[in-house]
Amino acid sequence: MGYAGMIFSLWNLKRNESKTKGQIQRLQQKKLRKILLHAYNNSVYYKEAFEKAGITNKNINSVPLKEFPVINKEILMENFDKVVTDKRITQKALIEFDQNNKKDEIFNGGFHIVHSSGSTGKPRYFVYNSKAWEQMLTGITRGALWGLGIKDILKFLKNKPRVLYIAATDGRYGGAMAVSDGIQGLGIPQLFLDINTPVAKWEGIVKEFAPDIIIGYPSAIKMLAEETAGCCIKRVISCGEPLAPGLRAFLESTFKCPVINFYGASESLALGVEGNATDGMYLFDDLNIVEVIDGEMYITCLYNYTQPLIRYHISDKISLRERSPGCCFTNADVLLCRNEDVMWFMKEDKTKEFIHPLSVEGFCIDGLLDYQFIQKSKHEFQVIAEIKNTVSKIKLRKELKRNLDAVLHEKGLGNISYDIFFVKSIPPDINTGKKRLIIIEGGLL
Repeated sequence: MGYAGMIFSLWNLKRNESKTKGQIQRLQQKKLRKILLHAYNNSVYYKEAFEKAGITNKNINSVPLKEFPVINKEILMENFDKVVTDKRITQKALIEFDQNNKKDEIFNGGFHIVHSSGSTGKPRYFVYNSKAWEQMLTGITRGALWGLGIKDILKFLKNKPRVLYIAATDGRYGGAMAVSDGIQGLGIPQLFLDINTPVAKWEGIVKEFAPDIIIGYPSAIKMLAEETAGCCIKRVISCGEPLAPGLRAFLESTFKCPVINFYGASESLALGVEGNATDGMYLFDDLNIVEVIDGEMYITCLYNYTQPLIRYHISDKISLRERSPGCCFTNADVLLCRNEDVMWFMKEDKTKEFIHPLSVEGFCIDGLLDYQFIQKSKHEFQVIAEIKNTVSKIKLRKELKRNLDAVLHEKGLGNISYDIFFVKSIPPDINTGKKRLIIIEGGLL
């Protein structure tokens, strides 16, 4: 999508911000009934699931959404080929494509493939056709420029702001792909700084590029703050991790510019935005329907017809707020369930280097069900791996070691030692009920 198309689509989407709650709800229902009928007519899985729940094409337009069956990642994985609505798309074909093609290449001439960073035995893919991808790009652009009217946006873009993106960029991560395509469509300069780039190189890269906008993981942006001395940052956009109030305050104080907290997931890359510390998260009700059931979050994506996700369970926790006056969107507090530590290690030259959890979370090794890192010291860590009973431990250890060694080599951490242990299961954190990806043993840092 070119500049003119992006601006027109953005203007059209921003018009929804001035609608009433009732108008947005009617828009939601119109989109909902359209995608429900499409799923029933074109997805083998949904046709079977709906009919089992007593829903057919005769009553599909009148049955409340709460009576439709829910779906989760396990169901999606087991029924992937039956969920998608295009017969050219199969899980096997996507795995082969992912292994043999560059991340910016498009599957079968028209499908954008997002590889979830979840640590499951098989990779989890989310598929967007071109129309859905463009709708999503408009949604994330609206979020990134939240608080600006269309005239202000045009004025802002006229100066060609330089965008620095710092996150995991070496795979089919939805955020990296979407940011790249969105910025390219707007015709403004961009530079990607992969989270695995040795930290000693950051200063030279950043100062040479001189960014106006920084997008990325808040923990990485925090480390980047010292390297941006002298740069006039006009906007910081946090994504991919929880943005704690204290970290937000630090970034606002350091950069002296708006800090926007963007919320997206592989299942729907444009879910919501938090413009400041007090307003809470505004959910994009014109792109998704979010339900809260016992504190759990279920989304229905209203624009992805290729891989419909209807009442899909997301692990993030959510609590709704009273709707803010003057805003038609649902207001909520959202807790991303991936608040992990960063592992810092000591290199041979006595300088420090880190490994970010999202740079290792995307390992997809056949037979590897789950894993956890335990940092023992500044020179040592352990990997706890949960594997299938049927796989060879020798073969899996070799593949896991190959992946770990590649990360350590790229970061200049060849002096770091580690052990791999296999376990039957990895217990959740007793306080949060969620498995922690990285555990830092007390007193290390």
